Amino acid sequence: MVNYQVIVSTTNAATAATFNNVYIKLVGTDGESDRTWLDKYKGALSFIRGADSSFTVSCSSIGMPVLIELNKQSPDIFPEDAWFPSKVEVKSPDGKTYMFPIHRWITDSEVYPFREAKALRVFEDDNNPGRSTRIKELRQRKKDYRWHEYLEGIPHCMKVESLLSLPYEIQFSFTKTSELIFTEFPALLELELTGLSNRKENWPDVHSIHKIFCCGQTQISDYVQENWREDEFFGYQFLNGVNPMMIQRCSALPGHFPVTKDMVYLGGQSLAHEMKKGNIFLCDYKCLDGLIPNVINGKKQYLMAPLVLLHKTSTDDLMPIAIQLKQIPSDDNPIFLPSDNFEWLMAKVFVRSADFHTHQLGSHLLRTHLLAEVFTVSLLRNLPMVHPLYKLIVPHTRYTIHINALARAFLISESGVFPQIAACGSVGIETLLKRLWSSVTYRSLCIPDDIADRGLEDVPNFYYREDGLRLWGIINRFVQAVLRFYYKNDAEVQEDSELQKWISDIFEHGFLSKTGTGIPQSFTSVADLEKFVTMVIFTCSGQHSAVNSGQFDFGGWMPNTPSSLQQPPPTTKGTASEATLLQTLPDINTTVKEMSTLRLLSRQSTDFVPLGQYPEKHFGEKQPCKLIKRFQADLKVLSADIKARNRNLMVPYPYLDPLVAENSVSL
Repeated sequence: MVNYQVIVSTTNAATAATFNNVYIKLVGTDGESDRTWLDKYKGALSFIRGADSSFTVSCSSIGMPVLIELNKQSPDIFPEDAWFPSKVEVKSPDGKTYMFPIHRWITDSEVYPFREAKALRVFEDDNNPGRSTRIKELRQRKKDYRWHEYLEGIPHCMKVESLLSLPYEIQFSFTKTSELIFTEFPALLELELTGLSNRKENWPDVHSIHKIFCCGQTQISDYVQENWREDEFFGYQFLNGVNPMMIQRCSALPGHFPVTKDMVYLGGQSLAHEMKKGNIFLCDYKCLDGLIPNVINGKKQYLMAPLVLLHKTSTDDLMPIAIQLKQIPSDDNPIFLPSDNFEWLMAKVFVRSADFHTHQLGSHLLRTHLLAEVFTVSLLRNLPMVHPLYKLIVPHTRYTIHINALARAFLISESGVFPQIAACGSVGIETLLKRLWSSVTYRSLCIPDDIADRGLEDVPNFYYREDGLRLWGIINRFVQAVLRFYYKNDAEVQEDSELQKWISDIFEHGFLSKTGTGIPQSFTSVADLEKFVTMVIFTCSGQHSAVNSGQFDFGGWMPNTPSSLQQPPPTTKGTASEATLLQTLPDINTTVKEMSTLRLLSRQSTDFVPLGQYPEKHFGEKQPCKLIKRFQADLKVLSADIKARNRNLMVPYPYLDPLVAENSVSL
């Protein structure tokens, strides 16, 4: 008989403890131990939150430990509870220590196997008990995580019968759930007490809008309130607002946007000259054309499909110079110019409402939330915990399935918030989602390619690009180093059947098997894998932060981001006034719903995990752990540089600061 020292660590999180009896079996290359009751002599406090409890397992030598089996049983005096162990360390008689990552809930009395921390690809996993465990794990995961078509023409999601049916390991923590409840309801109660949430009339004046969350403003939202009418700030938001994904360099005007040289003043230069120099930019919202309008408070809503022309001035400001609110030119669809006084402001308001829709449903929901869920479900179905890619990516999937299930239930469903506040309504939302997804390509998801394809490489004061490219580079170097530690050549990538199933599932269920997207159907080289994994991590962290974290900053002042408009746009010039604006903006109760939603979606929870921080330890080898520290050091430098730059900016851009960007799509 020999003794194995066993240390069981329980996660330091609310409700992570168990008072049930915990049992362990050690399985090695030469044998296995009996199932051993761990707290027999140490009592029920062995597994409280944050505890590291040591036990001795005596048995014949099992050789090198390759897996452990854990289970718990409820004693008569305690009900069955949920336990969240973080890891188990086993010290063998020869003095070597083996670490077994757990990081999952154990909620019943079933026996759960866990592999030693060393990452193993399927073709090198030659230990019989370990290989059998690998197969069983994926077989169970395919039952737990099934694909579902929520809406034809957009990425598939996880089939969820109800929020309570979600597997424990992908649910919100007790802390996050509690904070959602205790921030959402007080915010709504605050509005109920002000008497605003049931008022279906127009705002009496613009200043009255400040009554909503008057104490919840931010430095940036205050700036927005003061400057939302200004052309310079209007142009700035196409670069550094919450939707920097629409603008592109314009080398030739679309035929249906007949701006003439006599319409625009460009500092003494002609439109053709400035276009040739690369100083003209276009935003085209054609995806919104012809959507069925919504009806809110019994009133028809209006959503335009505008075209916006912008000019980079000699002072490096991006200024709007022409707006056409409908796609087809006509006598009742004039091109509005900065000289058009109040009609110009109205045209900008219709553009901001259009941008709200493409941002919320395209840049935000489709390109980060739903895409991250595809990556997550495919990961859970096809890669076991012992796979190196699982260890690398799983921290970037935290809470994603749960937040998306909530979004489908309460935000974009027919009875959700979005159809109650958006100009396009339920049918329009479905149509728009399909249109927006049909334009997504692999290149558009990779920020270096996307910036190049939109011709934005040298636009000044473009902080989304500056910070995004640096962050992409840091993530890419980290991913390269980790993957090259495990994959020495292209043949090993091609041989990894689990890896190939992961990308195949993404191609089929995320990109609907459309080869025109450019998404790989398989990986043929290490370089292919590196780029794709970089895109996955960037999408789930930095890109989501760029389109999510500033929602209340830029939308907290409703006239800057109206979710709907309830009067048609002006068709002639010289007729609009402040009264026209107030009649056009959303009703009071619609504004309340929009603002409360944006406020909720912009709040960090206290269990927020910044990009590059890995409180759950998955890797066992020294080299990946060293690479993580190098990754964190690079992110720290980027964070310091962003903070230093922002101190000198009138409007700071913090959204790609690694301390602001979360590791995963979790809100």
